[in-house]
Amino acid sequence: MAPVNESTESATGQRAAGALRQLLDLLDRGAPVEDFARPGAQARTGGAGAGEQALVEEATRVALGIRRTLDQHRRREAELTALFDTAGDLAALRDLDAVLRAIVRRARTLLGTDVAYLTLNDPVAGDTFMRVTDGSVSAAFQQLRLGMGEGLGGLVAQTARPYASADYRADDRFRHTSTIDAGVREEGLRGILGVPLRVASRVIGVLYAADRSVRDFAPDAVALLSSLADHAAVAIDGARLLEETRTALVELNSATETARAHSEAVRLATETHDRLTDLVLRGGDVTDVAREVAALLRGGLVVHDAEGAELARVGSDPIGPPDRGVAASRSGGRAVPVDGVWVCAVLAGPELLGSIALTGRADLSDTDRRLFERTGLVTALLLLLRRSVAHAEDRVRGELLSDLLTPESPGRTRDPGSQTIRARKLGVDLARPHSVLVLRGDAALRPRMSAEAARRARALDGLAGPHEGDIVLLVPAGRPGDLARSLAAELGQALGAPVTVGSAGPAGRPGALPAVYAEAVRCLDALHALGHTGHGAALPDLGFVGLLIGDHGDVGGYVHQVLGPVIDYDAQRGTELVHTLRAYYTHGASLSRAKDALHIHVNTVVQRLDRIGRLLGPDWNVPARALELQLALRLHLLAQPGPIDRTTPPTPAGPA
Repeated sequence: MAPVNESTESATGQRAAGALRQLLDLLDRGAPVEDFARPGAQARTGGAGAGEQALVEEATRVALGIRRTLDQHRRREAELTALFDTAGDLAALRDLDAVLRAIVRRARTLLGTDVAYLTLNDPVAGDTFMRVTDGSVSAAFQQLRLGMGEGLGGLVAQTARPYASADYRADDRFRHTSTIDAGVREEGLRGILGVPLRVASRVIGVLYAADRSVRDFAPDAVALLSSLADHAAVAIDGARLLEETRTALVELNSATETARAHSEAVRLATETHDRLTDLVLRGGDVTDVAREVAALLRGGLVVHDAEGAELARVGSDPIGPPDRGVAASRSGGRAVPVDGVWVCAVLAGPELLGSIALTGRADLSDTDRRLFERTGLVTALLLLLRRSVAHAEDRVRGELLSDLLTPESPGRTRDPGSQTIRARKLGVDLARPHSVLVLRGDAALRPRMSAEAARRARALDGLAGPHEGDIVLLVPAGRPGDLARSLAAELGQALGAPVTVGSAGPAGRPGALPAVYAEAVRCLDALHALGHTGHGAALPDLGFVGLLIGDHGDVGGYVHQVLGPVIDYDAQRGTELVHTLRAYYTHGASLSRAKDALHIHVNTVVQRLDRIGRLLGPDWNVPARALELQLALRLHLLAQPGPIDRTTPPTPAGPA
């Protein structure tokens, strides 16, 4: 029988290995999603057992997740590459039409739409006209002119706000005209997204992406198209500046020096844009950009994120988030001076990503002001990239956290080796003892609470993320109760609402983490049940309640925590304070009955109880504390060697 079993096991292992190899080959080829079901089907038809099928199905699920992640990364990479390519085209600034065609073509490619087009405003006629199209087949559509406020594009041009329609033909939010509707119908368009082209606070046109089928445009699509629109506006503005320079050189010979200075300013702006673009492409971060621009503008620079946290500071003292300046810059679309500091909002379309403050420069020339404003665009690209990377990393961290906290089940086995490798790639050392903290607060503040928890976890080389409806931290800490208390206080103050934190641990190995997590949840539930909302604790901090609901109650530690000073006093001086206290409670806190049981004078009982009060504190006999003491006395009696003596032994008549 042994050879048969070995042969069967070998065949099973070969089938599983073959299925896993097929999945790896599919990932390597970038095969379609439907092909990933083939190894599982082959395993079932090949007579694989339930365990083998479960292994193959789990591997298939993981492989599909990896493929989705790779697809998302490729799409993000393509979007950022296109944005950087567009920035390179703007730096050259030789042929405006070629740049605009490239932007429209990239808009169509990145958003995956059937058609993309760009219109420019005609200030003389008071309308907006079609300038560039990509994917259009209708001549009538390519020659459309839209009055201000007419149709979707006319409304964007008039209000300087992005608008989207899943089905424009049936959308009554817009003012329909027969000319516009006829052109849209001939082109066959349904879903349309339009964003404004802005130079400072002035709208010069609209950039569109449209589908010939019904389509809802997600916020990411709006932000991406808005970024491309900003590039297009920079190209048009740059072309205008070059044309003004040429005109000044031809028509105003007397202003040669002024024209030369203007030309030099344009050259410097282009060169600066090249330098910043090159810096980004070489992997520079926000601090590198701030250092470069601070040197160019001969001032100090401070960069904040949207929440007001400082991201970079060069040549300046710390300053608070310039909220008033950010609001003015955001509404006007330009850098603004506030109390001697120039402020520029960092935007991705309408979304506020942060702000830049320039110190040490009371006045800025137009050239320096434009350079400062273009710094906001480069910073926005970096913050968008950083956010994409952070989202991907948080997703990976959350998956690992859930994997570590979820216990084994018949259909799910743990792989400690894989968990250790994944954790090491994230900078987490699972060989260290880890504690678990579970956070619970106002549901409306959950996103901010999650972000604060993630920031704290990264600072402590741990993990954080949502798990089973709560926010969970896994951090290397030996005193989880202290960390829970400080975290509850800090988050409560930061969020302006109570945050309750239950903790447990530390766990000496990853396999113990599910049990530690369950204990932390019980601690959190107990805090709420006891009315301690907004506080943090571990089970030992809850006294006998923690002892009752904990998996492995530390009886000796609890007794010493409650009764330790009295026990130590008896051990050092040979007194009978513990016996006196037990007799006092055993006889209903009656001095006369206690002195009879102890065979001592009532004054001696009073003296001993006074000594106990000095050792335990003045509140030792209040009901809640008395309950803790009586429980500790019973546990202490049970812990003594030999048979339990339920009577109170006689003691000397002298004072304690």
